[in-house]
Amino acid sequence: MSRPAENRQFTDLYLARLAGQEHFIQGDEAAALGAVFAGCNFFGGYPITPASEVAEVMARELPSVGGYYVQFEDELASISAVIGAAWAGARSMTATSGPGFSLMQESIGYACMTETPCVIVDVQRSGPSTGQATLPAQGDVMQARWGTHGDHEIIALAPSSAQECADLMIRCFDLAEEYRTPVIFLMDGEIGHLRERVVLPQPDTVKRAARRKAAVGEPVFGGKIVPPMLEFGEGGNVHVTGSTHREDGLRDVQTAEVHDRLVRRLVAKIERARNEIAQVDVDVDDDASLAVLAYGATARPAKGAVLRARAEGHRVGFIRPVTIWPFPIDEIRRSCSNLKRLLVPEMNLGLLVREVERHVDCEVVPLSKIGGVVHTSSEILSAITEADKRC
Repeated sequence: MSRPAENRQFTDLYLARLAGQEHFIQGDEAAALGAVFAGCNFFGGYPITPASEVAEVMARELPSVGGYYVQFEDELASISAVIGAAWAGARSMTATSGPGFSLMQESIGYACMTETPCVIVDVQRSGPSTGQATLPAQGDVMQARWGTHGDHEIIALAPSSAQECADLMIRCFDLAEEYRTPVIFLMDGEIGHLRERVVLPQPDTVKRAARRKAAVGEPVFGGKIVPPMLEFGEGGNVHVTGSTHREDGLRDVQTAEVHDRLVRRLVAKIERARNEIAQVDVDVDDDASLAVLAYGATARPAKGAVLRARAEGHRVGFIRPVTIWPFPIDEIRRSCSNLKRLLVPEMNLGLLVREVERHVDCEVVPLSKIGGVVHTSSEILSAITEADKRC
C-alpha cells in the first residue's frame, strides 16, 4: 500500500479544487471530506443508517487521491481491515452507527492493545438494538468509553456542526497518530444529516501529524510512553498481538509485571495528555450561578436557549465539551467552580451527566429526551427559567 507522504503532492493538487469555496453539504459528507483532507487513504466499512453517506463520499473520493475504498460483508470485517491497513502504512478509518459500533467493540479493544492508529466514525441513532434506525440519539457515549473490556483509555470527539465535522476529522487523524490509538468520532444522526455551509481548508495548510517510525531494534510496544511504529513491508520484524506482550511484541500472558507495565502505559499515554487533548467551549461569566452543558446536536438548541435567557435577564453560562473522552476534568471543574446549578440536556436517559456529576460541586440536573427528537430551545429555556428561580 502506498504511504500517505508519497501521495501528498498528488492529493493536494486534487483537493485544492475543493478548498476555499462554500459547500452546502451534510455533516456525514463533511466528515468524509475532512478525512480525505487529513490524508485518509483507506476506508473499510459496511453501510448503515445514518452513517451511509460517509461511505458514499469515501467511495467517490478515495480513488481520486490514490486511496482505497472497500465495502465488506459486515462491521467485524470492516474494523479488522482498517486495523490491518494501518499496519500496512495507511491512514485508515471506518464509519458506522449503534448496532455496527457494538459489533466493532472487540476489535476496538484489539486496536487499543496493539496501539493501532485509526479513526472510527459513529453516527449515533436511537436504540437499543435496531431502535429508530433513521432517527438521532446520543446513546453511545458510554459505549465509546467502556464498550470494550479491560482497562484502557479512549479518545472521542463530538462535533456540533457540519463545519466541525470536517475540521475535527482532521484532528481525529492527528490524535490517532500522535498517541497511536484508535480515535472515535462521536457524531449523532442529527449532525450527520443536517446540511450547512462548509469551507474546506487549503490542502497545504493542513499539517498532518507524521507517523513516528521505529529504528532498527527500537521497541515497538514500550521504551517510550508512545512508542514508534514499525509497518509491515518495510523490512523489519514485529509481532502484533492482542494478548499481553512484552516491549518487543512477543506474548507473555503469565507474568503479572508484564501486564501491569503494558496496560498502565496504555492508560497513561492518554491520561497524562488529558489537558492537551481537551477541547471545551466555555462561555461562563464569573457572576453566573447557572449554566447549561451540552454537546453534539443538543448543544445547538442549548446555545440558543442560553442566548434567549440572557436577553431576558438571566445570568446563565454555556459549556460545550468537544472532547468527550478523555473527559476534560480540569476545564469542566474550572468552568463550574462558581455555579450553584448545572443543566445537562442529552438525547438519552442520562449518560455524560453521570461523568459530570463526579467532577463538579454544584447541583447537576439532567434534561433527558429520547424518541429520536432533538430538544427545542424553548424546552431548555423553560428549564433555565425554572432553575434560575431556585438559584
